[in-house]
Amino acid sequence: VMITDILLLDFFNTLGMPTSTTVSIVFELLGAAVAMSLIKIGASGGEFSDVVNYINTSKALQIISGILLSVVVAFSIGAFVQWVSRIMLTYNFERKARWVGALFGGVALSAITYFIFMKGIKGTPYAGESYDIIGGMKISAFLESEVYSIILASFVFWSLLSYLLITLLKSNIYKLIIGVGTFALALAFAGNDLVNFIGVPIAAYQSYEAWSISGVEATAFSMDILATKVPTPTLLLFISGMVMVVTLWFSKKARYVADTEINLARQDETKERFEPNMLSRLLVRFTVMASEYTATILPNSIINKVDSRFKKPTIALDKGKVHELPAFDMVRAAVNLMVAGILISIATSYKLPLSTTYVTFMVAMGTSLADRAWGSESAVYRVAGVLNVIGGWFLTAIIAFIAAGTILSIISFGKGTAIGILLFVAILLLARNYISYNKKSKAIIAEDRLVKAESRSIQGVISESSGNISNVMKRSSKLYRNSIEGLSKQDLDKLKKNKSNVVKLSDEIDDLRDHLFYFIKNLDDTSVEASNFYINILGYLTDITQSLEYITKISHKHVNNNHKKLKFNQVKELMEINDELESLFGRTKKAFDNGSFEEIGEILQLKQDLYKSVSEKIEKQIARTRAEESSPKNTTLYFSLLLESKDLIEEVMNLLDLYYQKNDPTTQAPKLGE
Repeated sequence: VMITDILLLDFFNTLGMPTSTTVSIVFELLGAAVAMSLIKIGASGGEFSDVVNYINTSKALQIISGILLSVVVAFSIGAFVQWVSRIMLTYNFERKARWVGALFGGVALSAITYFIFMKGIKGTPYAGESYDIIGGMKISAFLESEVYSIILASFVFWSLLSYLLITLLKSNIYKLIIGVGTFALALAFAGNDLVNFIGVPIAAYQSYEAWSISGVEATAFSMDILATKVPTPTLLLFISGMVMVVTLWFSKKARYVADTEINLARQDETKERFEPNMLSRLLVRFTVMASEYTATILPNSIINKVDSRFKKPTIALDKGKVHELPAFDMVRAAVNLMVAGILISIATSYKLPLSTTYVTFMVAMGTSLADRAWGSESAVYRVAGVLNVIGGWFLTAIIAFIAAGTILSIISFGKGTAIGILLFVAILLLARNYISYNKKSKAIIAEDRLVKAESRSIQGVISESSGNISNVMKRSSKLYRNSIEGLSKQDLDKLKKNKSNVVKLSDEIDDLRDHLFYFIKNLDDTSVEASNFYINILGYLTDITQSLEYITKISHKHVNNNHKKLKFNQVKELMEINDELESLFGRTKKAFDNGSFEEIGEILQLKQDLYKSVSEKIEKQIARTRAEESSPKNTTLYFSLLLESKDLIEEVMNLLDLYYQKNDPTTQAPKLGE
């Protein structure tokens, strides 16, 4: 179970996908139990249907149904509470009357503190203590029997305290709610994940101790000890807790998982990680249609009133100034913590099974939907992300069940040798994942990335975009060379990697195009010409990457389909074009690196020579085709490469011509790095 759990959670953390330790542990235990039951049934000559006698199926189904139900309930209640909170508080919540903030603080803090009592005290030795002040009742019994009295008293106390803090100390009550709520959820996650972390090994160790003391054979020893609560030494709890704290503090994977949830809930536009799928498109389309239908039924006065409550305040900034906004405001943060705390405490009080991860995530997604964070620009991506995460949860359960059962079967038949091999493989996989993840992270940090323009004049844009042009020229040269070399050597891996790299370059240019709206909005009225210049730059860069994408795609397709190799003369001529293009890209890169735009004029004079070189090779191939060529696929590929190379040359020359015409020789362009 633990081998499966560690590998499974590490896999999902590497992907940056939030998943549940509770679900993974439950299904691993279930899978291992089913596998062990089948082994015993096989050894005793029983039937497959006897497996229900070995497994507590009713409890297992209760846990599974409870977890699935909690997902729907958390999303729905989170959305409803956020909608009501926003209607009541709006985005100008800090300017609302003091009693409004006090009332919200009373509700939120009452819910959160009750959750702390339910989750915190009930699990401690103090829960069994009795005091005269509560009529001699045990604390745990008092918490269960006096729920409404505790909540009412807590609401009055926190509302009054919130009002005093707002009035006398001018405190921000929302910050207090977020602080207390964060502590409360940390308490829930720590307790829950800590049990999942050490529960199974502690139970196994104490079972071993019980067997050692009994003095009977292992095959004759009954595991009745596991029917009782397993006491856990405090020292082990402390050590395990410290391991968790250190891991959360230093783990890049943990931050990657957190970023996934934060970006899916982000109020403003961000770089979307997930691609839309058919289901996300259908859900968004259905929701839009339902919204439009609802708008036809409700009076315009109500619609306008509700819309006004969701109107975001505008922040007045000077041109060129940037204001870094948080992912969402304090009202949504408070609602996320409050609703998650309430749901978890209710489930705890009724002893209902649920996953704290699933509840917290789905509450955050529900509040995002209600807060109109998923607009028409981002909804299809965000919904796809949520569906991917939920799909990952089902995958967690399936993989956990199958993998735990498989590993148990291997250990059952292989004994100690199998355990040793499996532990070695597990350590090897963890080390491999750690090394590859670190390499990937360093590569992302180290790689050249295109920079968004911020200037408001043509000369400023020329200066800022020089680095991007230099970057594109360097990468284009490498991409073209790898395509020709991979094609000539039939190197499928190289062509596949090259195809991935050109898509990455294309995505970066798409990011620049997505930023175009903000670039234009940031311009002064006198700087409109700069926006036109920048748009043309992006247009030519897009044309260049489209040509490279086509060249890499047809090269990869040709080799991947196992078509005939290009002939020696064809490869030789393509290498000649590659040398000429490398020279073109290299000289262009140098010109932009040094800010030497006079050299661009010299490069532009090579245009006709480059065209002539490609045209001559086209004529040679026409002659070969008429005389000796026998492969239609080779001929088609070769002509396509030549024509697209000619287009690539034209696109680079158009870009250079634009810079040459717009550059002001009286303004010295700075060199890169200055």
